[in-house]
Amino acid sequence: MTLILPLLAVVLGGVAIAVQAPLNAALSRSLGAPLPAAAVSFGVGFVLLLALSLATSPAAFARLTSVPLWQLGGGILGAWYVWAVIWGLPSLGAVSAIAALILGQMTAALVLDAIGAFGMTVHAITPQRLLAAALVAAGLVLSRL
Repeated sequence: MTLILPLLAVVLGGVAIAVQAPLNAALSRSLGAPLPAAAVSFGVGFVLLLALSLATSPAAFARLTSVPLWQLGGGILGAWYVWAVIWGLPSLGAVSAIAALILGQMTAALVLDAIGAFGMTVHAITPQRLLAAALVAAGLVLSRL
C-alpha cells in the first residue's frame, strides 16, 4: 500500500513526459528551432519550480553553496533530454520517441541500480529486470514497423 502513491506519481510523471514531448515539438515549430524551444521550456519550468521552492522551502537555497558540483549535473542531463526529444520527435513520432526514451532510462537504471550510484540502494540485475528492458526494446522495434 505504501508504494501506491509513489507509483501513481511516477506514472503521472510519465504521462507528463508523453504530453510534454509534442508540446515542446510544437513550440519548436513555432520558434523555428529546437534549441530555443528547449531553453523556453526549461525557463518556464524554472520559474514555476523557483516560485514553488521559495514558497515552501526558501532556506534550502542557503545550502546551495555547499553541495558538490557534480550534483548540479542533473540540469545538464535534463537539458539534453528536453532538446533530444524536441529534435527527435518530429521524425520518430511520439510512441517511438517515448519508447526510445524509456529504453534509455531502463538501460541506465539497470547499471545505476547495480552499482548503487549516487548513494542509491543496490538492486541486482536479474533476469526479470533484463527481460523488462528487452520488452521495452521490442516495443520500440514494433513501434517502427
